[in-house]
Amino acid sequence: MDRIEERLSAVPESDDVNTLRGIEGSIRSEYYSLFREVTPDSLPFIKREFRPPPNEVNSLISFGNSLLYSAILTEIYSTHLDPTISYLHEPAERRYSLCLDLSELFKPLIVDRLIFRLLNRKQITEDDFDSGMNGCLLTTSGRRLFVREFEETLERTVEHPTLKRHVSYQYLLRLEAYKLHKHVIGDKEYEPFKRWW
Repeated sequence: MDRIEERLSAVPESDDVNTLRGIEGSIRSEYYSLFREVTPDSLPFIKREFRPPPNEVNSLISFGNSLLYSAILTEIYSTHLDPTISYLHEPAERRYSLCLDLSELFKPLIVDRLIFRLLNRKQITEDDFDSGMNGCLLTTSGRRLFVREFEETLERTVEHPTLKRHVSYQYLLRLEAYKLHKHVIGDKEYEPFKRWW
């Protein structure tokens, strides 16, 4: 946490996106280095790698993130935002980079916690992966289980401090897109999601 706090202290002085991305990347690396503290020894995790993911935990992260991108894209379509125009990730042809931006706020809450839960409860084990084809991917039954648990996670609710009612995690994604939309049209300054419970 000290190393993460040290990197965070450089954010206010950052005056360009590339510097911010560098800080975010180094914090994310520190964060991922802690995964081995909460994942089973039978599924070792050294660092984040993808395209293709070389081991089970990387495979779960990639698959979970792809589901989150899709869920966020659905919510962006509820606004007038263009999902290809982003503020942090580099826009590219046929890339919904705004989904990548917003997902950074929700990966730890939704994807990472789901991975820890599934692995530590042994709902997903080594048997749920196929290591052929130059990478490690979930089997069909493993994907089915993960998707079901992911959808159940999105249905979980928390009491929203401003709305004064319970909202689902899925609705939190939509609220984030709405907040960004209000910022873009000059209605209200954007304050990114921060877990309050």
